[in-house]
Amino acid sequence: MKLVLWSLIAILLFTGCSQNKKVNNLDGKKLLEQKCSSCHNLDLPPKTFENEKAPPMMAVAFHIKSFIKTEDESQRIPKAIAFVKDYVINPSASKSFCDKKSLESYGVMPSQKGKVTQDELQAIAEYMFSHFTQKNLNEAQLIQNRLNAMPKGERLALQNNCLSCHKVNKKIVGPALRDVASKKGNTLEVLMNSIKNGSKKKYATSKGAIMPAFKKLSDADAKTIA
Repeated sequence: MKLVLWSLIAILLFTGCSQNKKVNNLDGKKLLEQKCSSCHNLDLPPKTFENEKAPPMMAVAFHIKSFIKTEDESQRIPKAIAFVKDYVINPSASKSFCDKKSLESYGVMPSQKGKVTQDELQAIAEYMFSHFTQKNLNEAQLIQNRLNAMPKGERLALQNNCLSCHKVNKKIVGPALRDVASKKGNTLEVLMNSIKNGSKKKYATSKGAIMPAFKKLSDADAKTIA
């Protein structure tokens, strides 16, 4: 079960790498993050927020791909890419595939003329339509469902990469979690402090490895992991 989960997580983490299209050595994934993430949520599955500036990028990609007009299916993606390259520079309500309610909510996106080149838009659009697919969404949702079924502490440990340095019964970079739990003096408060602030030279088996501080973790999540 866990082997399957880890395999699925690896697929999700590296999907962007394997499908990361490059145009003239331009990195579509990085450009999408640099040029688009201030307004569009890039998660898969997407997150939505009450005061978001623009729809999630997955919704944009799905919408364009679905509504672009073509009699030849082999031309759907090329036409979708061409649409993105035109619309981002010359946006208008008449060109938009958004429904009336969405247009009223988000408005027409501002022109990005002078902020992004056509080659950059080509790389961005190719990555969009190769990454935001139904297949990748299904895989991401499967992983999320399996994560949600885990005990919360295990899920948090996995999501925060605790298990890349610690195994339950085996030392890797850091000591086994079983050894951490059994170490004299490791109260709940001590473990929470180690998680939030890091630790050094606390375990002889770690050979000087430094436990990094996870200061961005909430106290509640640190307590759950501990």
